[in-house]
Amino acid sequence: MNVLVTGGAGFIGSHITNALLENGHEVIVVDPLDPYYDVGIKDRNIKLCRKSSPERYTYVDGSITDEDTVDRLFDEYNVEFVFHEAAQAGVRTSVENPHKPHEINTTGLLNLLEAAVDHDVRRFVNASSSSVYGHDEYLPYDEDHPTTPRSPYGVTKRTAEHYCRVYTEIHDLPTVSLRYFTVYGPRMRPNMAITNFTSRCLAGEPPVIYGDGQQTRDFTYIDDVVRANLALLETDAADGEAMNIGSTGNITIEALADHVIAETGADVEPVYDDAKEADARHTHADVSKARELIDYDPTTDIRDGVSRFVDWYEDNREWYAPLVRAS
Repeated sequence: MNVLVTGGAGFIGSHITNALLENGHEVIVVDPLDPYYDVGIKDRNIKLCRKSSPERYTYVDGSITDEDTVDRLFDEYNVEFVFHEAAQAGVRTSVENPHKPHEINTTGLLNLLEAAVDHDVRRFVNASSSSVYGHDEYLPYDEDHPTTPRSPYGVTKRTAEHYCRVYTEIHDLPTVSLRYFTVYGPRMRPNMAITNFTSRCLAGEPPVIYGDGQQTRDFTYIDDVVRANLALLETDAADGEAMNIGSTGNITIEALADHVIAETGADVEPVYDDAKEADARHTHADVSKARELIDYDPTTDIRDGVSRFVDWYEDNREWYAPLVRAS
């Protein structure tokens, strides 16, 4: 099958791409290598994917905000299936510059949906986010929980979900939106808490906690996220739906920092700084819907996942750590 992965040079996109190649699919990746974080990590992702299957991997340097580029991709490569991972990420950065996430996460999505309809794509999988929930009225979040995003980023992700649902209803385009809960693992973005904590601890510096440390997060290991996406190649369930993809557990940021300190063996104590604007206080996923529709079963506990990441970080420190420290 010819599969388009938007944002396929990024963290989640490159892992999905690797899995698709391992399963024998032709994969077309489009990514503009935006320097939101060090593009050296993205270059490495491209090389890893190309090396795994050079004859079935195609990389296109382009943006989904350009209609001509999108149309050319669907025409030239006969796209049958789309994993839409491209986005301007970042809750905090979206507060500072809301126009960029709107252009990429909303206008870019519309360009893809229009092309998908025109080319009779078999299914369009949209990467959404737990940021659509915003204020927690109860925990864990199920998909019926009110969606009151606290950031422009969250607004764009919720808007994208609505567009996908509408295109399913009026154009019969099969779409599914997966609400990711703080994905982490090897090659993750350097501006995430786990990366920052690990980097600082291995450098003998204290991890910095923003706020009182009692805020909680549902961290989801990358392998679980990849399995959820690939399950949608095998079933026609969930068309027009949005569903949570989380770990089913959560942890305080303070406990996370303590665990990273223990795993790295660092002789440091966390330090505290002011809380960041627009951050959710708590996240926690109810994955019952995904379990029912796509047999989703997350297998990696946060403590096990952090241990894996620290081991990976130390093995790849020569190239990854300098990029993290510079970002």
